[in-house]
Amino acid sequence: MANYVVGDLQGCFAPLKQLLQEVAFNPARDHLYLVGDIVARGPDSLGCLEFVFRHQDCVTITLGNHDLHLICNVLQGKTPNPKDKLDALYQHSKLPDYLRFLRAQPLCVYLEKYHTFISHAGIHPHWQIDQALTLGRWAQQKYMGEEAKPFLSAMYGKEPRLLLDEDEQSRFNTIVNVFTRMRFLTPQWHLDFDNKGTLDDAGELRPWFTHPRFQDDPNRYLFGHWAALQGITNIPNVTALDTGCVWGGPMTLLDLDSNEQISSN
Repeated sequence: MANYVVGDLQGCFAPLKQLLQEVAFNPARDHLYLVGDIVARGPDSLGCLEFVFRHQDCVTITLGNHDLHLICNVLQGKTPNPKDKLDALYQHSKLPDYLRFLRAQPLCVYLEKYHTFISHAGIHPHWQIDQALTLGRWAQQKYMGEEAKPFLSAMYGKEPRLLLDEDEQSRFNTIVNVFTRMRFLTPQWHLDFDNKGTLDDAGELRPWFTHPRFQDDPNRYLFGHWAALQGITNIPNVTALDTGCVWGGPMTLLDLDSNEQISSN
């Protein structure tokens, strides 16, 4: 049995197939963890969702911002943005089934065997793993339940602070922002939503994973979302897996047992 983690798909199904063929992925034996952003911008979001739905017994997704955006738009009856290339998906008869499957996926997971935390954008340095998992489960109950539409329709915004103890919408937004949108943080460790650049573009901002907390942390952290990093964090126990496949770069797969990284052509 092998366990693999793959960076952002964003509708790029052919590179995923290539990687899984290269490692001889066996859905009857192996497990695949996807760091989110399964859909949008790439040429075959439908193919990506068909694959993960068909193999849902051996696939776990930590939802990304594009996945939540898809759920939100479908629940609100909004047509997709043309640049997201989702027409084929919207017209497919199984879209409701695919959406139910996505809504059942978590925002973060912890693999005790590997001492590894996985989410789309990372973990806030002020949150310990147990707290992060609890917050993720709370937010998942909201987007899985009957309240999903109002919570998701109001999840956007640029509130930089962590508002966990105010109203439920602010709590939901904070959790979603950390797990699906976080990159740089301010010197006070508040969220910054504008800078999407490389480590060299930080200025006074700080990548979330440069907090001293991670230097002596025995756990490993895997995330996607930040294509500009090109897999470089300079932190041994923090690995960025979004290597910009949808923008012309490779897709990256990590073998959790060997720690080997494999990139698509």
